Parts: sequence; C-alpha cells; structure tokens
Amino acid sequence: MVNSCTVTAVSDKKSRQMIRRARKQSPGAIVALCGCYAQTHPKEAEKLPVDLVAGTGDRRGFVELLEEVWRSRRPAAAVDDVFSRRQFETLPAGGLEGRTRAMLKVEDGCVNFCSYCIIPYARGRVRSLPIPRAAEETGRLAAEGYREIVLTGIEISSWGQDLKDGSTLIDLLEAVSAAGGDMRLRLGSLEPRTVTEDFCRRAAALPGLCPQFHLSPQSGCDETLRRMNRRYDTARFLESVTLLRRYFDDPAITTDLIVGFPGETEAEFETTLAFLRRCGFAQMHIFPYSVRPGTPAAGMEQVDMAVKEERAARAAAAAAELHRDYLLRQVGRTVPVLFEEPGAPGRWRGHAPSYMVVEMPGEDLHNRTVPVRLTAVEGDILLGERAEEGERDV
Repeated sequence: MVNSCTVTAVSDKKSRQMIRRARKQSPGAIVALCGCYAQTHPKEAEKLPVDLVAGTGDRRGFVELLEEVWRSRRPAAAVDDVFSRRQFETLPAGGLEGRTRAMLKVEDGCVNFCSYCIIPYARGRVRSLPIPRAAEETGRLAAEGYREIVLTGIEISSWGQDLKDGSTLIDLLEAVSAAGGDMRLRLGSLEPRTVTEDFCRRAAALPGLCPQFHLSPQSGCDETLRRMNRRYDTARFLESVTLLRRYFDDPAITTDLIVGFPGETEAEFETTLAFLRRCGFAQMHIFPYSVRPGTPAAGMEQVDMAVKEERAARAAAAAAELHRDYLLRQVGRTVPVLFEEPGAPGRWRGHAPSYMVVEMPGEDLHNRTVPVRLTAVEGDILLGERAEEGERDV
C-alpha cells in the first residue's frame, strides 16, 4: 500500500516512483495506491502498475476493497467526488506503542482555497468530529495510559463550521480537556483568526493545554499574502500573537514560512524578515515555494530557484537566531517535562509544554511527567535537573 501525498509536484513524483518500485520488487503482490494523489489524479493513477486505486475517503471501505481485490485478482478503482462528502469519517485514535502521545483527528477538509494549495480538491469540505465522540475517544486514550493528546486535522480552526450549532474550536477544547483529566492537550496548526480574546481567555483556563501555538502566516508581507489568497493580513496575525502573549506566560509561537512565492520581490522578502523578528517565533519551518500544477499560483510569475534558495537560507538564519533566543529565555524556569525516550548517555529526553526538547539525567523515566529546572542550552536542546514537586519558576 502506498498512501500518497499531493502537496507538491515532487510528492506526486515520489508516489509514482514508490509504486513502480513496489511492482518491480514484488511482481506477484497486490499493489494499492490511496491518498491525496490518487484523489486528485485518478486517471493518471490508474495508468500506473497498480491493482487498486482509492482516494482519501472511506478508509474502512478501502480495506474491504483491498481484500476483495486480493481474492478476485481483478483490479479496481474507488475514487469519489470529494465535494459530495458531508460526514466526518470517524477512525480510532491512537499513538505509538510507548503510549506517551496520542493523535486524535477531529476535523477533515478545507475551503480556504489558498492560491498555492490543492488540498481542498483532495479533502473536500469541512467535516467535524462531534464533541461527544471526541470526549469519548479522549477518555479511552487516557484510560490506555497516554499522557498527552494532540488534536489534528486538515484545518482544525474550521472545526464546527459544518455542525451548524454555533460550537467552535474552543468548545471542543473544553470538552476534550474535561474528558482527559490530567492529560496534556496540544493543538495542531491554527488559523490566526481563530485566536480571539474569548478564545484566549477560555483556553488559558484549561489546566492541561500546552502553551505552544502553531500559527502559519506563510509570509510577513501583505502584498504577498494577497497573492496567496490568505484570509488575513499581518496586522491581524500580530493581533493573535499579542493576545496569546497576554494570556499565556511566554508561549512558544511556532510557524511555517514559504519563501520565493510567485512575484515576491526583494523588498517584500525584507518586509517578511522584519515581521518574523517582530513576532519573535520560537521555532520556524521554512519552505522554498514549490510549484503545484493545478493551482492559481502555478500560473503566476515565478521566482528564480537560486533566489528562492538564497532567501530560504537567510530566513533559516533568522529562524535559528529566534529559536536560540527563545531557548535561552527558558533557562532558570521550572517546567513539567513528559519524558519519552533515552537521550544522550545517562540522560532521558522529553518535551516541555512548549514542545521544546529537554534532557535530564535519570533512569527509566519513560511516560513520566517530572518537574525540571532548566539550567542550560546545548544546541537545540534544553538541559535540566530534577526539581522539587511543586517548585515554581524562578
């Protein structure tokens, strides 16, 4: 089975290569292709050496169809009209065997139609996991021993739009937090317009909510944002950052950035760099723009690859500086660290609520939350020592 991505043309190419490699290595096997590339390019996918092509819907049906193809040895295809979907497909939540962090998918679909993105055509309209089911799944994960739950989705800020009952993401967070007991709660990527005064006030009252918020401007220049068809400007984004810092104590605000977007001038990029520093992001993921055929941005005036790479390097240097500044500010604080795996010899590694990596001397700390006094920075890692129970920041 090849579960495909279609975010970029390169990901399409890699999926095709994987299919051909699988067929070459196992000529007698049933080869199945599913996921976003199959959903957006079904005719192209059916020309590959595959026995089954399915899209992004009806995962349970995909398994049953795969078994039928195995029995009959007859090829099949099952790709629906993505925009006809109205129901959220509930799948069992879970995580890795270590039972430290679990993922709960609460939303699917996106209708933002950013000019560079094909995901709405791969995932369709917004569909939400109802609150009762989300709370039930959270309680089950807590009972299984997970210590942290991450709410995921294609665009979780849109959660609730399809339910037509007035509920929004903060209502979901409150219900999940109550069902999870002392579990940590972490959020996937947020759309800046979600972060309102009411959202922050209610979120700050949730004891297990991790103060790490991933907001993705993709650019720090209003002209570029308009070409991207983003639904906000830099002023609204900065408002979200300001609100989060008002209600949370030095939260980790992380982000994504696309450099070299079509039409981006040197002046626009310099504006973006200045905006990044103004926001003071704790961590950044930087991507040179990659053409996605089938999107409006693919037909715009493209930036030279050498320019994109040079800008990506400059943005990465700014990101590294901001990241180190954030880490240094954490030294001297005492934070609860959820330990997950051995780190350097004699040390265990885990994550602070900010999602910064922490290592501390110790043995067999797996899946334990321990108060740690942060003492130093080593590369991208915070070092610490065990603090007394109940000890607060110094």
